[in-house]
Amino acid sequence: MVETRTDAEAQQKVWKMIEDVQVAMMVTMDEEGRFRGRPMRAVKQQDFDGVLWFFIKAGSPKADEVNEDERVLLAYSDPSNQNYVSVYGHAEVVRDTGLQKRLWSEPLRTWFPGGAEDPDVALLKVTCEGAEYWDSPSSTLVHAYGYLKAVTTGTPPRAGDNDKVDFARRTG
Repeated sequence: MVETRTDAEAQQKVWKMIEDVQVAMMVTMDEEGRFRGRPMRAVKQQDFDGVLWFFIKAGSPKADEVNEDERVLLAYSDPSNQNYVSVYGHAEVVRDTGLQKRLWSEPLRTWFPGGAEDPDVALLKVTCEGAEYWDSPSSTLVHAYGYLKAVTTGTPPRAGDNDKVDFARRTG
């Protein structure tokens, strides 16, 4: 059974697992109640306080979707390390030129040529409510051992850690 953790250590583990993943799939609901997913790159942050930031075009469909239904899901995948994380929370479009300038990095100009002060640029603030992660051993030797164990004993190897993390509550 998957445990739900509320401790700061579990919340930081989620951050360590996602901070270097280049792209997440962000899932929103469209106006007809259908799921829509698209690749998104979070702003690189030094510290994690349960909030993730993304630059978006203010008039984009994702902005309209989160204005209509704030629930979002972010799916992170790092197959080379066998780390997988889903984060759910609520999103809001934020128009704050000062914050946009603080979070701006020059590679963003590829998608937003007008820069941080462009009137069509906004931030999408995702406040994390919870997450679930799968942290599996990634070495070839561990996989070989797992295969051998499964073949000889009929028992699968220990798959690694799988926990749910609640960001709304904190126990320590």
